[in-house]
Amino acid sequence: MVFLYAFIAVLCLGVAPFFGKSIIVCINPLAAFAIRTIIAALLVTVWLIFSHTYFELRNLSLTFWITVTIEAALAAVFADLAYFYALEKGTINQVALVISCAPLVTLVTGYFFFNELISLKQMIGAFLITSGLVILNMN
Repeated sequence: MVFLYAFIAVLCLGVAPFFGKSIIVCINPLAAFAIRTIIAALLVTVWLIFSHTYFELRNLSLTFWITVTIEAALAAVFADLAYFYALEKGTINQVALVISCAPLVTLVTGYFFFNELISLKQMIGAFLITSGLVILNMN
């Protein structure tokens, strides 16, 4: 099931830049980002209400709220805003290739902060992916 969800995420994340690039041509990246974020917040709020999972919000610790705030700031604000500005300045191919390096950062942080082991196959794969991205981005 994990691979099905991951594949759905890949499809959505792979197609999303097309729509992002198409709206950047007629509006400032910050405005586009704000509108997209408001729409996403509304969709998630409706989903939360209809799934009745909002009851879980009552018993969350301060540590949880601090951690989720940091994660939201990094992933949903700074990364997405930088992504929109990158789409404005570059091609969707360039942006997608550079963003493909994100799992490499995750691999390293998982190792240092969660003591997750990195196998030899993962290290070789990470090296090959990074090398391929460098080659693809060379002019």
